[in-house]
Amino acid sequence: MPGLDELIPNAAQIRKEAALKEAEKAEEYARLAAAAEGEKRALIERLTKPSGKTEEEKIQLASTIIQRAVRNGQTQVQVYRFPNTLCTDKGRAINQQEKGWENTLTGIPKEIFQLWTDYLKPRGYRIAYQIIDFPGGVPGDVGVTISWGDD
Repeated sequence: MPGLDELIPNAAQIRKEAALKEAEKAEEYARLAAAAEGEKRALIERLTKPSGKTEEEKIQLASTIIQRAVRNGQTQVQVYRFPNTLCTDKGRAINQQEKGWENTLTGIPKEIFQLWTDYLKPRGYRIAYQIIDFPGGVPGDVGVTISWGDD
């Protein structure tokens, strides 16, 4: 039969083992957080650049998204969501509904607005860019919605 010290280690030893486990968990969390932050930076970097899609590809994509929404009985559809950091003012003008807010757009969000201006607006579609979450009470992601209903 094992000795009592093997069955019930002393409290100091248990605390030491628990501290090591906590340190390992903290290290793993920090590593994962750093990796996620790196991925987020890479995504934002990619989104600030043009999509590389042709006008025809963009129109086809918009058509597919809108037709799917119509088949599901919807009169609007969120077509995109992006971090507010893709706006030159971090989404302030969008949040305040200021005239000229579209001039703060960059990258793919700007491409979407241009596609709407060139092809969808003349056909009666509406577009809305709005802050859709407020982490910590400050503006976060921006949602882009295309609508075609009577409202």
